Amino acid sequence: MKAVHFGAGNIGRGFVGLLLHEGGYDLVFSDVAPTLVETINAASEYTVHEVGPGGSDKTVTGFRALDSRADPDAVADEVAAADVVTTAVGPNILPFVAPHILEGLARRDADAKPLQVMACENAIGATDTLRAEIEKLAGDSWGDLSTRAVFANTAVDRIVPAQPAGAGVDVTVEPFFEWAIEQGPFGGDLPNIPGAHFVDDLGPYIERKLFTVNTGHAATAYFGAAAGITRISDALADPGIREKVEQALGETSALLTAVHGLDAAELADYRATILDRFANEALPDTVQRVGRQPLRKLSRHERFIGPAAAAAERGLAVDGLATAIASALRFEDAADPQAVELQERIRTEDAAAFTASVTGLEASHPLFARVQEEVGHRQTELGVYSA
Repeated sequence: MKAVHFGAGNIGRGFVGLLLHEGGYDLVFSDVAPTLVETINAASEYTVHEVGPGGSDKTVTGFRALDSRADPDAVADEVAAADVVTTAVGPNILPFVAPHILEGLARRDADAKPLQVMACENAIGATDTLRAEIEKLAGDSWGDLSTRAVFANTAVDRIVPAQPAGAGVDVTVEPFFEWAIEQGPFGGDLPNIPGAHFVDDLGPYIERKLFTVNTGHAATAYFGAAAGITRISDALADPGIREKVEQALGETSALLTAVHGLDAAELADYRATILDRFANEALPDTVQRVGRQPLRKLSRHERFIGPAAAAAERGLAVDGLATAIASALRFEDAADPQAVELQERIRTEDAAAFTASVTGLEASHPLFARVQEEVGHRQTELGVYSA
């Protein structure tokens, strides 16, 4: 069996690639960073170090890497002969992966078992997005090619921090992971991925993860940054910050119960597990890494505005989420272009215009005025007054 994985970074090697290896797949990594590709190809094995309670070292073998920019033809050939294709490139990069998969499908034997495609991204419906990009490129030829692949959405969760200098292709991760995959598209012929669980309805799993793990992680980062704290674990060790994060996640759990009927007690246990993960002192994770790209994280269907908007529409509490949003508006990092742009836009744009363009909320939305108010507070701090 063979799997082609797009994105040979830390998540690709330390999470998706590891589980595919454990499932018995020969691994072909595809990436656009030539130095990384060369480093992977120079190694016969790499180690995934699980740090924290219950962690262990796991060795990955049977892999190689291709530079998709320098040798797209070779990538297409590998896709044509693969059993599974996965991605961990970031949702915005999926359109650049689509041509390689399409060409691979065009070269695939029409009688071969359908290629199993899963986008493992921090986004709702990422595989649907990837499939739409492939269909768009295929045009009229998609009808003939569509039977050569099946596409399944996934929800993935594992904290993979920035890696220590000199680690090479080894990866440090937390012991916990979750990989939920919708099983319907496979028609009973499931890929062999140890530790993954296949579900009929992925929606609750995606939103539970996005609105608990992602919301809580980013909130911890922004509260920590505002307090001058460097490490995520240290931020959560601060009682005041932990209380604010718990309030925000209590509100997202109330929403998950209202929308999906998830059990409140089980969600409380899930929140406790998540916070224990963030508090893992063995993970060298920083508030700057987790907080980067604040404009994306403040967008309409992301980890703050998404649940806060849905909660506001139902008349549920949003005070904790609003406090987290206010903290995100204060995030500064000269090395992060989005953080720089965020502060510049707050300084130069009217509060209402900023709120509309960044969050995607309509002025009539029940959350809009609350967010606009927080933008105004930030502008006052900076000595800028909105019209």
